[in-house]
Amino acid sequence: MAGNAVLVLTTWPAERDSAPLARTLVEERLAACVAVLGEMASTYRWAGRLETSAERQLIIKTVDDRVSALESRLRALHPYEVPEFLVLSTTGAGALYLAWLREGTSPT
Repeated sequence: MAGNAVLVLTTWPAERDSAPLARTLVEERLAACVAVLGEMASTYRWAGRLETSAERQLIIKTVDDRVSALESRLRALHPYEVPEFLVLSTTGAGALYLAWLREGTSPT
């Protein structure tokens, strides 16, 4: 069934302001909410080298039928060549919260 709640995870460079991205995703109704967590250190392999970067984790709250459009828009706005884009399915949501989520992501 379309309109099920999902969480999308992405990281963002700590030295860059994530507020414009969060605002854009909510204004464009691709997300009902974007939560930006505090700075963290991420260690990963990129281009054959071990890297460590200061990043923030973003938790994007949306519905499954907006994921494709969200991914396209995030790739266009994100500074990384390959931004994290992990979609986490949910097994349920409170009825009132799900109604709010669907309303917040419904295209106008």
